[in-house]
Amino acid sequence: MGVTVEEATAVTDELREAFGRLIPQLSKSSPPPSEDELEEMVTAPGTFVLIARGDDRRIVGSLTLVIFRIPTGMRAWIEDVVVDESARGRGVASALVNRALEQAAVAGARTVDLTSRPSRQDANRLYQELGFELRETNVYRYALD
Repeated sequence: MGVTVEEATAVTDELREAFGRLIPQLSKSSPPPSEDELEEMVTAPGTFVLIARGDDRRIVGSLTLVIFRIPTGMRAWIEDVVVDESARGRGVASALVNRALEQAAVAGARTVDLTSRPSRQDANRLYQELGFELRETNVYRYALD
């Protein structure tokens, strides 16, 4: 499968449909973003919605890259990497992550972080193959709702 990766810069019917199809494959507890939420994502400074297209030009994957400045330098974070079940194992996630890494480097980010549940064994193996290192850190979450 040939894969091309591009940045989503506008909310289209195609993008809405793709997120409606992809997000349930990523999370059973989170609904797909609304049109307004998609608009906020694609227009927010420092936020980059990357989409992967297969040979037929259909959107088969996405990830969100956020680049931000903190006192110790530029940082980047990858979130919500998802590949359509029909396209898994064909290099889609690698293409998305590599594009995000390139974009973060151009922006001057010192590091790129991501998290992945231990149960996602294929994803964890891929991230390690791409050069991500497992960090010895505690990740804390405070629920505001």
